[in-house]
Amino acid sequence: MRYVGSLYRPPSEADALILQATIGCSWNNCTYCAMYRDKPVFRLRPLAECLEDLAGAAARGAQQVEKVFVADGDALCMPMDHWGPILEACRRLFPRLRRVSCYATADNVIEKGEAELRRLREGGLRLLYMGPESGDEQTLRRIAKGPRPAGVSRETPYLFEAHVEAARLRARAGLELSAIFLLGAGGVARSEAHARGSAALATAMDPEYLSALTLTVVPGTPLDRTRDHSGWELPGVEGLLCELRTLIAEARPRRAVFRTNHASNYLPLAGVLPEDGPQMVHLIDRALAGGLRLRPEWARGL
Repeated sequence: MRYVGSLYRPPSEADALILQATIGCSWNNCTYCAMYRDKPVFRLRPLAECLEDLAGAAARGAQQVEKVFVADGDALCMPMDHWGPILEACRRLFPRLRRVSCYATADNVIEKGEAELRRLREGGLRLLYMGPESGDEQTLRRIAKGPRPAGVSRETPYLFEAHVEAARLRARAGLELSAIFLLGAGGVARSEAHARGSAALATAMDPEYLSALTLTVVPGTPLDRTRDHSGWELPGVEGLLCELRTLIAEARPRRAVFRTNHASNYLPLAGVLPEDGPQMVHLIDRALAGGLRLRPEWARGL
């Protein structure tokens, strides 16, 4: 496989074949994110190169591939005349293929619409990873999770509503959703609002999978450059654990597999929400009381 720059994938795609069908991120303005700063100009990879890479991977071990993750940042935005051949090649080349997945933004899900999303589902795309990061509208705007649509007032919670609408569209199309929230994204000042808003958005989006990561302030990002004079401050470990507690205690999806297994987190947890919520809250309380060992700083990472 040929790759350009740094490559990222969700923890649950550790055993997936990664196809870099887009280079960079079509939005690439989130203030905390440095993942695609080394690829500032977003572009599609030539379809022929993508198909060549898939064929090469199949020649080396077609029977070993059960999952394909399509990168980079929000590959869902690819046009259908790219998605169609890629999905067809995946089905044809990998006889044990169980699913194809990719990152997606709310705007790109909405732009695709239910009909195209359904076609992608029929072609083999099964799972979308979407990172609203927060359900607090003020935090969503501060971290620049998307542009304000034309004609929409500043008072309208447009980013919250866009993620809910995108989640509804993918559900009607039969696609599964993994929703990702970012502990610490609201800073100290909006820590509680961020946690409660995230729980509310997780409930409204009703994903099949739900995860929490912990914000790392990466040098050179807009968040890093502005925090000294903006007053933004990352919560301490106790504050981050309290946010996690609130998210777990208040989120009410119908049934979501929940994980904090990303290396950025201080406390790895696993369960199903809402039924396992009380047990996970109990573990967080033990950690807050000093009764559970947290992941040391040296072991944390992006």
